[in-house]
Amino acid sequence: MTSHPTYEAYGQPYVDEKASMTAEKQDSGGSRDVFAEDDVHQIQYKTLSWQAVSLLMIAEIVSNGILSLPSALAVVGIVPAVILIVFLGIFGLYTAKLLIDFKLNHPNVHTMGDAGYIMSGPVAREVLAFGTVAFAVFASGSELLSSQQALSTLSNQGVCSMYLVIIAGAVGFLISLPRTLDRLAWMGFLSAIVIAVAGFVAMIGAGANPVPGRSLTVAASSNFFDAFLAVTNPVFAYAGHFMFFILISEMRRPEDAMKAAWCLQGFATVFYTVFSVVVYVYIGNTVQSPALFSLPPAWAKATFAIALANFLFTSGLYVHTAAKLVFVRIFRHSEHIHSHTLLGWTVWALLCFTGVAVAAILAIAVPIFSYLIGIAAALFAAWYTYGLAGFFWLHDVYHLKGGVDGLKGRPIGTILAVLTIIAGAFICAAGTYVSIKLIVEAYASGQVGKPFIC
Repeated sequence: MTSHPTYEAYGQPYVDEKASMTAEKQDSGGSRDVFAEDDVHQIQYKTLSWQAVSLLMIAEIVSNGILSLPSALAVVGIVPAVILIVFLGIFGLYTAKLLIDFKLNHPNVHTMGDAGYIMSGPVAREVLAFGTVAFAVFASGSELLSSQQALSTLSNQGVCSMYLVIIAGAVGFLISLPRTLDRLAWMGFLSAIVIAVAGFVAMIGAGANPVPGRSLTVAASSNFFDAFLAVTNPVFAYAGHFMFFILISEMRRPEDAMKAAWCLQGFATVFYTVFSVVVYVYIGNTVQSPALFSLPPAWAKATFAIALANFLFTSGLYVHTAAKLVFVRIFRHSEHIHSHTLLGWTVWALLCFTGVAVAAILAIAVPIFSYLIGIAAALFAAWYTYGLAGFFWLHDVYHLKGGVDGLKGRPIGTILAVLTIIAGAFICAAGTYVSIKLIVEAYASGQVGKPFIC
């Protein structure tokens, strides 16, 4: 017999009779928390503090932002770009609140796929689960490319880039292997410090070596393609919400998750703004993406050397996320989740290896991989970070207050939720269009290289 779902995050606990009739539908393992605590379990998952979660998220998100954001200022200008960065940081905090409330209302939700199943059934589960795995693997491949760029810069391009990706992949595989996220928390702490220090070193390097005669743009007019291409950088710099459910599932006190979200979004928003403005002001409109390539060689090497640890850790964390989703899907509520079984560890190691191998092969063998990352981000991250949060709010309020009347009784929340969905749809459509057009132009101009070359 299943328990009736309750909705605590919106006020008084409420028993939804309709939801109770479909409780068996909520996920393939029933309505229980996937990591329900039991002292006899050999592997304990619920060990993360909110501080650890915030550091893991900072380590995962900020590495993308500091590489790409300064170039956005060169396209649209300082004022529009700063407004956009701050707005998206606040918007990301709002959507994080909606995701966290949904997780607290549905403890059995471990991934976006589980959430999709509650709202729309098995098709939504498969689509959102696939998107999570695909985006995590693509993001891991992106971090492998960042690691390769760092190693190539440090070696003065003296080693074949293909070998460097493989080396970085091997390190990422080892990082992804621990079964519980608390084993990665100390690395998350170091990684967050490392990427913050790397950002400060880059700002010092830019300030110590300003570009003579540089030009700055306060606000620039541009066509839709160029403008939205610049907008995609800050939009996807906050794209880490797809990991929220997985991280919260391993917290000792899931109700503290909003503290982690405040810490993450607060730090990322302030750091992104300061870093982007400082680097752009001293380098000007010639700033490159990644921004570290705009620094003098010695400063670029110093920054890449510091940031390398973050790139490697983040690649492993992404693979861990993808492997965890598939592993739980296979063994949900079985002994292999909580016990050191041969089958469990074999499957886990194979999943981690497969994730790293696919990420490395994509980075090495697909000449347009950097463009495909943009498409993956547009298709999935736009929804995970922004759009889906609106659906989560509408779903729970509908069940909490008895249908349409409940939504009408909360007009501001309903309007915000609908606008959030529209924003996710727009980012998805426009981002996909921009990424596809970039691929077409790259082929037309002969910029696309060949696979498996140094």
